[in-house]
Amino acid sequence: MKAKFWNVRYWVVFALLSVSLGYSQHINAQMIKVENLRVEYKNNPIGLDVAKPRLSWEIVSKEKGVMQTAFQVRAALLEADLKSDKKLVWNSGKIASDQSIQLEYNGLVLKSGQRVYWQVKVWDNKGHASEWSSKAFFEMGLLSPAEWKAWWIEPNLIEKAKDSNPCPYLRKEFSLKGKVAKAVIYATAHGLYQLNLNGQKVSDQLFTPGWTSYNKHLLYQTYDVTNQVKTGANAFGVILGDGWYRGLMGWEGKRDHYGSNLGLLLQMKVTYADGSEEWVMSDKTWKASTGAILLSEIYAGETYDARLEKDGWDKPGFNDAGWNGVTEKNLSKEHISAFDGSPVRVTETIKPIKKFITPKGETVFDLGQNMVGWVQFKLKGAAGTKITLRHAEVLDKDGNFYTDNLRTAKCEDSYTFKGDGVETFEPHFTFHGFRYIQVKDYPGEVTVNDIAGRVIHSDMEPIGNFECSDSLVNRLQKNIQWGQRGNFLDIPTDCPQRDERLGWTGDAQVFSPTACYNMNAAPFFTKWMKDFTADQRPNGSVPWVVPMIVEGGGGTGWSDGYGATGWADAAVIIPWSVYQAYGDKKILENQYASMKSWVDYMRKEAGNGYLFNTGFHFGDWLSFAEYYSYYYNAPDYGYAGAYTEKDLIATAYFYYSSGLLQKMSEALGKTAEANDLAQLRVKIKGAFKKEFVTSTGRLTSGSQTAYILALAFGIMPDDMRETAAKRLGDDVKHFGHLTTGFLGTPLICQALTDNGYPDIAYMLLFNKRYPSWLYPVTKGATTIWERWDCIKPDGTFQDVGMNSFNHYAYGAVGQWLYSRVAGLNIDPENPGYKHIIIKPVLTDKLTFARADQQSMYGKVVSGWKRTDSKVTYHVVIPVNTTATIMLPAINAESVSESNLAVNQSKSVKYLKTEDGRVIVEAGSGEYFFEVK
Repeated sequence: MKAKFWNVRYWVVFALLSVSLGYSQHINAQMIKVENLRVEYKNNPIGLDVAKPRLSWEIVSKEKGVMQTAFQVRAALLEADLKSDKKLVWNSGKIASDQSIQLEYNGLVLKSGQRVYWQVKVWDNKGHASEWSSKAFFEMGLLSPAEWKAWWIEPNLIEKAKDSNPCPYLRKEFSLKGKVAKAVIYATAHGLYQLNLNGQKVSDQLFTPGWTSYNKHLLYQTYDVTNQVKTGANAFGVILGDGWYRGLMGWEGKRDHYGSNLGLLLQMKVTYADGSEEWVMSDKTWKASTGAILLSEIYAGETYDARLEKDGWDKPGFNDAGWNGVTEKNLSKEHISAFDGSPVRVTETIKPIKKFITPKGETVFDLGQNMVGWVQFKLKGAAGTKITLRHAEVLDKDGNFYTDNLRTAKCEDSYTFKGDGVETFEPHFTFHGFRYIQVKDYPGEVTVNDIAGRVIHSDMEPIGNFECSDSLVNRLQKNIQWGQRGNFLDIPTDCPQRDERLGWTGDAQVFSPTACYNMNAAPFFTKWMKDFTADQRPNGSVPWVVPMIVEGGGGTGWSDGYGATGWADAAVIIPWSVYQAYGDKKILENQYASMKSWVDYMRKEAGNGYLFNTGFHFGDWLSFAEYYSYYYNAPDYGYAGAYTEKDLIATAYFYYSSGLLQKMSEALGKTAEANDLAQLRVKIKGAFKKEFVTSTGRLTSGSQTAYILALAFGIMPDDMRETAAKRLGDDVKHFGHLTTGFLGTPLICQALTDNGYPDIAYMLLFNKRYPSWLYPVTKGATTIWERWDCIKPDGTFQDVGMNSFNHYAYGAVGQWLYSRVAGLNIDPENPGYKHIIIKPVLTDKLTFARADQQSMYGKVVSGWKRTDSKVTYHVVIPVNTTATIMLPAINAESVSESNLAVNQSKSVKYLKTEDGRVIVEAGSGEYFFEVK
């Protein structure tokens, strides 16, 4: 009896301990959680063609100071196999590491089309282990050009050479023999394509396959259409558009930049439920015709006659007996790779805020926002009735519709009704930059409810924002973001409205840090940078625009279109910006040869004198004085000091790019190259001092831009920096405004702030008079302008030859708003926000400022609020990162965190007080500091 009693008691105790232990483990796992699994920056991507895709995840914990100490990844080809060790294609085991972003897949070698499911488990420095994360997946695309089974096909249509033509329609019917387990399409085109299957679009992606250096670098898209195909009869329908491939592009009015014939390359792999496979592909069995799209070009717009629609043409059973055939073309597929950018999509729909009649009698709708995309309408019309839509960014001083600044771009969409109830229309292969819509030729009434603006751009994830107590500055921030949305349409265009819209490299390089603050621009830039490699000359010279279509200078007479510093340096600066923002070493590896080639080109041009004083350079494009003298052939009104010697600028960029390449060489473990570049920079700096700096610290060009670049790039001799900074500050105070152009403007506030003159930087920010950032805001701007005075103070316009109202380059000041005003900084030595520097620069002109950033690790926040008696700071640091927080204060006792002085706090570590700042180190968590 006694033995039985003890036996029962043993099992009771054992059960209680087991429950307690299980509960404890559950609570322990809940203390830390893994979320937001991504592969190559994307959620569950398909069509990857990198052998070792990179995995990233975020960690969530309510505790402070949490760091990942280990992780384990497991991956399988079937979701159900993730729990079976024997069926895993990768089991990393528990690896002691704090890496949680950009981790390369390191499992079994993957094959084309394979889908991999994966999960992560992590351990932290608090003794907690997470549960396995939710399942995620990635899918491989075609890993070899040899796996293209399809033929290139071109429609057998009679077309006018060197002219616009109706869009070709291609179709193919096919039958599937059984139940489909999976169907995946791989498709690309010469020209643009819209792909339909059984009467429906296969994707919401637009302007596919994108714009690249087509003959050297062509991309394909991957679509999972398992739910769109059916057993039995199916049909493909494809519309081709001229696009960038053969459409009119560039201010010279040239066509056929890459070829004169449109074409399609498509193949679909069908896997049946029984495991058998079948391929449906582009070949000679396809049919071709034309339809309702009589013209669709990027500059001109679209002409659409709905009476010519072919109902059911993209569905099975359509009678295509009258259609033409296609020709198979044995063209190379060696340069085709998977799309790795950010797809272009409709991201927002804007309704007009008002309708009005202009003094000239024009019917106009105001969307309230300068945007990029097109107009959608839903209207009735008798057969043969027309409606014409024209697009403009602004009204003239009298309130009339204004399009002179579009130059030769027609920017007009015309639609002819078929007379079948309410008809809905959106263009196909064009886009416009506009705020105002003029409606012409329509006999009926159009209301604000009948039309809408469809906002189109590369669908980059918005990850950052800045706001403060000044409403005009907040509008400036919105204008910067809208400028990025409008001009980041597959490539970073200079402007979205006139007969240009090219990938100007200088605009992109100055804006790239701001772009990476605002949005996840890594895939976008990764895709674009590959065309730098494609279009770069063998001698290393980099083109003005990428993709390059203006060789010979585009008829400007300036140069051959290559090698301009500040523009070509984008080859080095943009990879650095991406690396800093996202901790992405892969872009450094991919672009290293290109970056080094450009620096070597400058080195060769500079020779043993180490001064880059050869070739054509734009210089400080559109500086305050320069464009007056250039465009008006008139006096510069006393602002001769705004001109900066181009040799000085070129040599400064030679030094700067060499320095960035040195740092990137170090990051990649290229020690010999880094040492060589370090020695080179010493020689460049010495040559710069000898040529451009007097013994008293005066630069031979006394412009603001000269001093800005010398200070910001670090080429000014160290013992003369204080003198140079004072000269810069004095010059700005003398004129009362900036006199800088494209290269000086992005860095002026940073150079002033970092060298002891933040009040002058703030003076420039808050200046509402021309020239300034807020002057356009006071004139009603909703995007960034190309010039400081696109609209002059008297209401007239700048030169129509170059007067864009959506030109993002001057929005590069956004980097300063994030990093200095709000104080949210990347540590260059620990990129990707692995270590964060919080260092706000306050002003009595603002009562608060705040920036937030959804980093690769999670959300980062830096904000401050000022009252008469104190300043409070709000800081959020994501898990698996640390921060150095530098707050303006006289001593540690005056700074508290959670009601404790920071030198007594257990949440943060007080380091020192230096240069008027109390400096503390903090781990992850949310913090509230107060400075009295």
